[in-house]
Amino acid sequence: MPQTPTDASRVPAESGDFVAYASAAWPRLVRTAHMLTGDFHEAEDLVQTTLAKVYARWQRIPGDDVDFYVRRSLVNNNLSRVRRRRVTHLLTPFLPERVHQREPGHAEAVEQRAALDQALATLSARQRAVMVLRYWEDLGEPEIAHLLGCSVGTVKTHARRGLEALRAHPLFADGSPVSGARP
Repeated sequence: MPQTPTDASRVPAESGDFVAYASAAWPRLVRTAHMLTGDFHEAEDLVQTTLAKVYARWQRIPGDDVDFYVRRSLVNNNLSRVRRRRVTHLLTPFLPERVHQREPGHAEAVEQRAALDQALATLSARQRAVMVLRYWEDLGEPEIAHLLGCSVGTVKTHARRGLEALRAHPLFADGSPVSGARP
């Protein structure tokens, strides 16, 4: 008997309820995709493309591997998107189209987020994927290695080089906001 999950990560593939999974996972996937792309609209396009491809294979995805499969598809689709472009450019920082209520410190948070997006855009696609999966999605090195199809050592190298690049970025010369990242 299928259960009604409270978390999008546990929807079994056998239930065939792709719509429920996609609806519940959408905000999380868009946030991750935004960290990968640096642009909100590109992030939505990336998630839509990924979910369309996942839908075609939905019944064949094991229930305990749904999140892994979707996350890996998201990263792979982003890497393909970057390869197709072959053009590096600074992506437009994310700013909300409408802010209903501003909290104290909101302007500083928006500035920090824009600076982080700008700095992430300077990393290679692989470094950016590792940084997002490790520090945004909070995945461990073995999970990231499995997800990206590389060794744990490669993940560590990309993480180290990515952190070095972010720390050396002129926007973070004073050590903020990446200084709180774990080594």
